[in-house]
Amino acid sequence: MTRERRLVLASASPARLSLLRQAGLAPEVVVSQVDESTVQAPRVAEQVALLAAAKATAVARQETDALVIGADSLLEFHGKPLGKPADAAEVRDRWRRMGGRSGILHTGQALFDVQDGAVVSRDIAVASTVVYFATPTPQEIEAYLATGEPLAVAGAFTLDGLGAPFVRRVEGDPAAVVGLSLTVLRTQLAKRGLAITDLWRR
Repeated sequence: MTRERRLVLASASPARLSLLRQAGLAPEVVVSQVDESTVQAPRVAEQVALLAAAKATAVARQETDALVIGADSLLEFHGKPLGKPADAAEVRDRWRRMGGRSGILHTGQALFDVQDGAVVSRDIAVASTVVYFATPTPQEIEAYLATGEPLAVAGAFTLDGLGAPFVRRVEGDPAAVVGLSLTVLRTQLAKRGLAITDLWRR
C-alpha cells in the first residue's frame, strides 16, 4: 500500500492552488517569503527555474515529511522578463506593446521530496508556452485595469480569468500559463515512483 504523502504548495498564488484542487489534489499552502528581486539569471527560463527552486528550498527547510512544490512564472517578451507590473501606467504600456503580438510564458516548477527532515530529491523543470495576444481597445484595457487583475499577475494577463478574451491562442500547456503544469508535475512525481493518482484526496 502506498504511504500517504503530504503535498505542500510553496506559493501564495490562488490560481496554482485552484489548479491542484481541480486535479484532485489537496495541498497545504506555505508561502515561501523569498525576495524574488534577488534572483536573476541571463535567460528568462533559467530565472523561473531558480525562483521555483528558491521557493521550494525555503519551505522544505520547514518540513520534516512532505512533497514541496515551488513555482514561478514570467512572460518573456522581446527577450525580456515581465513579472507583475508595478502600476497602472506599466499595464497600459505593456498592453500597447503586446497587443497583436506573442510572448513566451515560462513556468518553473520544483518538486522537493522531504523525508525525516532532509531533502532526498530535487526535480526542477520549466514549461514554456507561446501566447498569442489579441489587440484590446484602449477602452477594454482601461476596463481590465479597473478590475485590478492585471496588476496581480505575471505578464499583466490571465488565461483563467478576465484577461482570457485578450488571448487569441496558446501553443503549449495552457495550465502552465495559468501557473502550474500538471503534466510536468505528473512526470516529476513518476520519477519518485509516485502516480499523481496516489495523491488524489480520498
